[in-house]
Amino acid sequence: MTMKRGPIRLRAAALMALTALTALAAPVFCTHARADDAACGTLESATGGQGAMFALREGESVNFWRGGAVKHGALHVYKDGEVYRVYWQPEGSGEQYVLANAGDNSVRLVATPPHGTKVDAGPGSLPQQKVLSCPAL
Repeated sequence: MTMKRGPIRLRAAALMALTALTALAAPVFCTHARADDAACGTLESATGGQGAMFALREGESVNFWRGGAVKHGALHVYKDGEVYRVYWQPEGSGEQYVLANAGDNSVRLVATPPHGTKVDAGPGSLPQQKVLSCPAL
């Protein structure tokens, strides 16, 4: 019995190329915080003072601090099935940034259109959040 090895080599080469591509792309799409991730800003309550919790509810005033400057904004809450998505919108801007979980008390602000149905309240509150990816505002 003779084995054909041509297609196997092609599949192996394709698999190796896909593995290499995935390894290169993984750092771009990974959202988990690492010890060496530096915060470029913070999100905190606009009404409760520094270190205060902010409620995950529609219209909640939340400030984005970056390099000693503050940008005022508000939260918007959407629900898709059992999943809540919370967005921060800078005052005077039409852009909304989803708060993407990046670890303990850390988020990444990712510009994306809202998903789900707008609701009045989300699942509780959050303490001040380190922001690991800061948009140019």
